[in-house]
Amino acid sequence: MKLTVIIVSYKVRFYLEQCLMAVQKAIKDIDAEIYVVDNHSDDGTVEYIGNKFPNIHLICSNHNLGFSRANNIAIRQSKGEYVLLLNPDTIVGEHTIADVLAFMDEHPKAGGAGIKMLNADGTKARESRRGVPTVATSFYKMSGLCAMYPQSRRFGRYYMGYLPWDKPSRIDIISGAFCMLRRSALDKVGLLDQEYFMYGEDIDLSYRLLKGGYENWFVPATMLHYKGESAHKSSFRYVHVFYNAMLIFFRKHYGNKAAFVTLPIKAAIIFKATITLFKMQMSSVKKNLGFFLPNAGSYARYIFIGTCASIERCKAICNKRGIEAEFVEGTEQIMPDGHGNITITDTERVNVVYDTDAYSYDSIFKIFQEHSKPNVSIGTYSPKTNIIITDKEIIA
Repeated sequence: MKLTVIIVSYKVRFYLEQCLMAVQKAIKDIDAEIYVVDNHSDDGTVEYIGNKFPNIHLICSNHNLGFSRANNIAIRQSKGEYVLLLNPDTIVGEHTIADVLAFMDEHPKAGGAGIKMLNADGTKARESRRGVPTVATSFYKMSGLCAMYPQSRRFGRYYMGYLPWDKPSRIDIISGAFCMLRRSALDKVGLLDQEYFMYGEDIDLSYRLLKGGYENWFVPATMLHYKGESAHKSSFRYVHVFYNAMLIFFRKHYGNKAAFVTLPIKAAIIFKATITLFKMQMSSVKKNLGFFLPNAGSYARYIFIGTCASIERCKAICNKRGIEAEFVEGTEQIMPDGHGNITITDTERVNVVYDTDAYSYDSIFKIFQEHSKPNVSIGTYSPKTNIIITDKEIIA
């Protein structure tokens, strides 16, 4: 078997469904298998996904095992020559997986590969390419020098902002949101370190691949990542898990360095975690006291683009939910520029929702990259599910 796709899910059944539908399109000509490991969701994910996708391997854990342990369970059961670790809050383009597999076949020294991830507004996600968080690189990141000089080979190494986006490039760290791995490399360097519950395991594995003599690559194939939907980033647990993962990495890989070198970094990690927790606590208090009240600008404008049949069904959903929206009949053949020809001001929040029967994912990503605005986000509507999905909400 050529490929195993592994998706670890926790309480994101509609995003997971959308992810699986995109994956099925992308692997239709590939000898592949799909594993979903559900980490004890209580939102009906197992029943919902099991009924909709009877041909996938669905592993239902009785506990929340974390990202590393759940992936390792599926890796050990799977058969693919390559293993793709994929987040459930992602959408891959129709050609993305095939392009990365072709690249891996042509580069036998490549242990793993990541791709160009898009944010919900169509901009490129910086974490698509990262450097190893050495003491110096981490200092430049935390001190703000990385943000000030993003294209510097020295100060900007954390996000490797000096690399081109349209060509394959050697990188250090592959994002766990889309991480294509050569199984023979995993056999040599080992699976994900289960000391990491969530976050940091991709950094650790990427670093071990490099130390094992393999290359890590960035391939300019594209996907959308609705960052945050696979994790509750407003929770105190998230802060603890995220910053603890950073401490685990430094203890594991730099524990032998002098304390005066590593101690400032560890102190900075703890300091940033404390500040984040404080801000979250203050936000929670203000919300509970009623200081955060919605206003007219809080609500997004919706624009739907698709076939006549899909438009009518979206109108029915909007009427039921009391959503004011604009509807435009179009397909990528007759309206290839999509919302690029629609006037959208910079002062309003807009969700442009594309009918996935009228536009391919590749076309949607291309349109948003060419017309990216921070106030305009990607949304999708699938006639197969009759569900509207954006980065902020699910509408059915």
